[in-house]
Amino acid sequence: MKKTNVLGILCLGYSLVGFAQKQADSTKVEQLKEVVVSDSRFKLKRENSGKTVIKISQKEIERNQGRTISELINTKSGIEINGSRSVEGQNLGYFVRGGNNRQVLVLIDGIQVNDPSIVANDFDLRLLDLNTVESIEIIKGAASTLYGNAAATAVINITTKKSSKDDISASFLSVVGTNQTQDDLNYNGSSFTNNVSVNGTANKFTYLASFGNRYVDGISAAKSDNPEKDPFSRFNTNLKVGYEISDAISITAFGSYDKFKTDIDGFPPPTFAFADTNDEYISEQSRFAIAPKFNYTNGSVQINAAFTKIDRETISAFGSTNEAESFVVDAFNKYTFNESFYTIIGLNYSDYNSVFAAEESFTNTDPYLNVVYISDFGLNINAGTRLNNHSEHGSHLVYSLNPSYSIPVNNGYAKVFGSYATSFIAPNLSQLFGFFGPNPNLKPEENVTIEGGLEFSNNSGFRLNGVYFNRNEEHTIIYTTNYENATTDATVHGFEVEAELNTIKDLTIRANYTFTELKDGVRLRIPKHKANASLGYDFCKNTFVSINYQFVGSRTDTNFSTFANEELASFSLIDLYFSHKIIKNKVKLFASVTNLFNEDYFEILGYTTKGRNVNLGLNINL
Repeated sequence: MKKTNVLGILCLGYSLVGFAQKQADSTKVEQLKEVVVSDSRFKLKRENSGKTVIKISQKEIERNQGRTISELINTKSGIEINGSRSVEGQNLGYFVRGGNNRQVLVLIDGIQVNDPSIVANDFDLRLLDLNTVESIEIIKGAASTLYGNAAATAVINITTKKSSKDDISASFLSVVGTNQTQDDLNYNGSSFTNNVSVNGTANKFTYLASFGNRYVDGISAAKSDNPEKDPFSRFNTNLKVGYEISDAISITAFGSYDKFKTDIDGFPPPTFAFADTNDEYISEQSRFAIAPKFNYTNGSVQINAAFTKIDRETISAFGSTNEAESFVVDAFNKYTFNESFYTIIGLNYSDYNSVFAAEESFTNTDPYLNVVYISDFGLNINAGTRLNNHSEHGSHLVYSLNPSYSIPVNNGYAKVFGSYATSFIAPNLSQLFGFFGPNPNLKPEENVTIEGGLEFSNNSGFRLNGVYFNRNEEHTIIYTTNYENATTDATVHGFEVEAELNTIKDLTIRANYTFTELKDGVRLRIPKHKANASLGYDFCKNTFVSINYQFVGSRTDTNFSTFANEELASFSLIDLYFSHKIIKNKVKLFASVTNLFNEDYFEILGYTTKGRNVNLGLNINL
């Protein structure tokens, strides 16, 4: 409670200082009309979108350098990335609106990425380097009609950095930081991140090549009396090239190789109690993609095709080796009839293979259609349908209807929106044929999601929205002694509130709150209450400071020593960030302090969480 009071005083004092400095010149800042893409695949003004879309811009990413991609996403409403506050190599749980990893789809440059050999068939965000990312859009709620299997609670659409328009440009970033627990504040350099990028444009040819590495040492995954260090290391290589064949035809190709290795702790025999062990986990992915595009009058045809090879190994008393491959093709035609009517018709094909006791595979062949109608009197409709054709589970039709209505208010708009959408989540190869508790007779999950909300925004820099969501799940896949379908439906509901204020020059305030509740049963590690707030201030053209607050309410977790569920106490965290640009904005120095008050808490029962830590960074752009 004392820490919360301290935060309130700091925020109030900081706001008053910023207001006092700018009160004489509190000119309203005109905001550009925000454009969103992911909910329709067309560039639409936010006021014409009927979905809840979070947009993380390049500017916001630059003001969070030193963080991981999961730490940044974890500050947004409706999202809990469990494990992002623990030891660096900790498994990540994507709990969006009370869902789990297999209900979240990740796209990189518009192409679906996942791991068919892993239990949740998800993409591991630990593989990514935030410094290679241009922007992120997150659609919350069901989006299966546009994006297919697994897009039941969220789609995380990650766009990597684009080439400079100069002949050649380069960027270098280096971050050195601590990695310490609440009980051992030694402030030794234990975290090292580096990234270098060379990119440019030569006539109609664009190129970008980057390399990054991250090494973190210093704390143990298991919280014990005599902890040993569990280091994490990762490196990333990326190459993207593009060529504009003509005004109508262009092609982009890219490849990446990402690998990380982390020490983990486990459950050694004969006690099978959680303890410090010398276990290891290694994951590597090679991905190659090509995306040709043909533009014609009123439309375009695009093909996104990618091949991914995955190798993972767990070295422990229960070790395993996984090999997997996936081939994904998404071909679609976008056509604009006029300024009011937009359509997409497409075909999504995917082929997934993984080796367990034998090689197993399945395919999806999904035709889909989506239409967008934007009237001149405020009514907007986004509707679509997809026929999921699964080689093991037959055909399932999913559909969505997403109307909204906006009216102009005070140089802005007020909007009411709603959504009714179904989704289909097929069992993955690991659940059907894997090493631990497979069940080839599993049924697919089927979800129905209902949303309704309000949003107000004006050009003076103020935006406020709220949304209620309700999701009913049938045949939820659970694990007991093996994987099986739950015999009863599960219903998750809740609401989110977001606010953004930019009315005072150089001062930005953002806040969000999420309430999530499972009507029947228990779900682990999902807080009923979660809140985030940030206050950023540009002291001058080149100097920026922010303070960030996060509250996570009580959660239920399992004690693996007793296999009984326990309640984890709520906690609050405060982070600081500072940056300053020098030498004609070519060089930026930045620093951050996380968990400022050294809060001691459990994120995952029995696992170590990070105490107060400091990062110092340098970013050079040439």
